Amino acid sequence: MSNSSGPALSVGRSLLYLIVAGIAWGTAGAAASLIFRISDMGPLALSFWRCVGGLALLLGALALRRPRRSAARTVTEPTGRRAARILGTGIGLTVFQSAYFAAVEATGLAVGTVVTLGAGPVLIAIGARLTMGERLGRGGVAAVAGALGGLFVLVLGGGAAEVRPLGVVLAVVSAAGYAAITLLTRWLGRDGGASDALGTTTWAFAIGAVGLLPAALAEGLVPHTDAPVSVVLLLVYVAAVPTALAYALYFAGAAVVRAATVSVIMLLEPVSAALIAVSLLGERLTAAIVLGTLLLLAAVTGLALAEARTAAAARRSEPVTA
Repeated sequence: MSNSSGPALSVGRSLLYLIVAGIAWGTAGAAASLIFRISDMGPLALSFWRCVGGLALLLGALALRRPRRSAARTVTEPTGRRAARILGTGIGLTVFQSAYFAAVEATGLAVGTVVTLGAGPVLIAIGARLTMGERLGRGGVAAVAGALGGLFVLVLGGGAAEVRPLGVVLAVVSAAGYAAITLLTRWLGRDGGASDALGTTTWAFAIGAVGLLPAALAEGLVPHTDAPVSVVLLLVYVAAVPTALAYALYFAGAAVVRAATVSVIMLLEPVSAALIAVSLLGERLTAAIVLGTLLLLAAVTGLALAEARTAAAARRSEPVTA
């Protein structure tokens, strides 16, 4: 895991970080499904404990990291920029998670997921164009279109779902929170300055936990269950892998890679979730799952290759200094 998202982090490694984060996020849904099956824990309480657990693990990682840090390599991020990164990320994370769960409750998992993840790339592409002047190009537009098509096939291919306007609005709000996190991370990292991805993630979870606490208290923090050990183990997994690890990798990688590319790579989340649902949860493998998975993987591969080519061309065009 990188401590910073500065020049030392290559595009190739950033893409790997984002791919791992997307796959890890997809496993969170399976773990949550198991928790809901064996307890009465609600989604907002689960999201709160996810933030608290991730915060505890990242605080431990920070404590272990500091003695080994070389003073010569430490780069201090400007206070104002660091505050904007932490506050913006924390608020965006809280909005993203809470609005998504509310959308799923209002209009169902299929519609809530497809609107959130489908609107995300669109909002990010528009925001990146307006704030950073990023252009997709014809290949990028085709890749985004293919990814969105694959997502629609994956989510809607399993059957019809009732669409409620309130749920759609909440899903768009969730997508806006996710888009804001991605754009802020990229905007603050585009000048090549160093930033502490691990520290940013830690503070973001602290803000998220505080923001989610009132709703989690209203829903019920401690679940009733006949399998407390299993619930605790699943909560530990959710806090460790798709939270502490995945978000730290995401923030490090998103500061280097173009925002539109990040948005499409993160669509690996529903791909990994679909594979887990079929292989571990006993859900039926359908033609829609196969087609949607192939479309998403093709789009991710195409954008990753385009990103690598763009970075290589930029390096070749740089003047050689003595």
